[in-house]
Amino acid sequence: MMNKFLILIFCLFSLSIYAQTKKVDFVKSKTENKVDVLIGDTFFTSLLFPVALEKPVLYPLIAANGLTVTRGFPLSSRDGERIDHPHHVGYWLNYESVNGLDFWNNSYNIPAEKKVNYGWIRNVKVDQISAGKKAGKLSYSANWESQSKNILLKEQTTFLFSGTDSTRTIDRITTLTAQNEPVLFKDVKDGMVGLRVTKELEFPSDKTEEFTDSKGNVTRVSAASNGANGSYTSSAGKTGNDVWGTRGNWCLLWGTKDGKPISVAMIDHPKNPGYPTYWHARDYGLFAANPLGQQVFSNGKEKLNLSLKPGESVTFRYRLIITSDVKMNTDVLNQQALDFSTTK
Repeated sequence: MMNKFLILIFCLFSLSIYAQTKKVDFVKSKTENKVDVLIGDTFFTSLLFPVALEKPVLYPLIAANGLTVTRGFPLSSRDGERIDHPHHVGYWLNYESVNGLDFWNNSYNIPAEKKVNYGWIRNVKVDQISAGKKAGKLSYSANWESQSKNILLKEQTTFLFSGTDSTRTIDRITTLTAQNEPVLFKDVKDGMVGLRVTKELEFPSDKTEEFTDSKGNVTRVSAASNGANGSYTSSAGKTGNDVWGTRGNWCLLWGTKDGKPISVAMIDHPKNPGYPTYWHARDYGLFAANPLGQQVFSNGKEKLNLSLKPGESVTFRYRLIITSDVKMNTDVLNQQALDFSTTK
């Protein structure tokens, strides 16, 4: 009887992933640099690009059942959260070493005298907003610049948003084009597409740790006594902390919040450089895919050091799926990865 019940639950969930999608609408603010995304008349996320923020981000991310998936800090702190890594904001894409400039770790926490070592993604312009009955499209352009406003890369990003009664999906397509000089993405640890999650999706912990970025800035992270119960599973069969530094075409982070199951999956695309990606998936709530850090993750056995000549481009494609009330399983994720692999 129990086996039949579990099969029924699986079938219902599998159908829910492909259930009739809801309409997607957008509301562009007249007073702030942001665009709200609504799925079925319910707020899902906002594209934020204020002048003071070092990169454009999607923040917050809200599951279909109303649970918040992203950490609040540093934009809107919540009780019991860690306040480490202020550059971890919502859902974003950037990299630690672009012609030696660190785009990943830049934040308000960097001293003024050190800012010259950090890059900034600015001059964000929303190019297209297109609502739809089954999906919505939002596109923007931006510059990857030095502090002296030298443009290294032009970014063109398109988000495709969709959702059902139990899912929220974001397909991200980002093209980076080198401008007046060659651009080198050196193999490093911190990159490329990242998500900082709510405290409940962190791993349980009873210790305090220190984290040092590439410029020597140290952050102490206190023990998580905040209801953390998350864990990872990857397409390669790795689980928990064993996922970090391993390859896979998808990775799932799952746990419970307010007594309800919640899952977040990130899916790589076969056309991406370095496919299948290495997972920079940390137990303290950073969920990231870094296909460019091969020398670090392989302990020197592999090397990529992606480079672009002036005028050359590279494109990165990722799918993010958030499900509420039921945990995603391997069969569903494999099918999602297959479906996503057929997109251009």
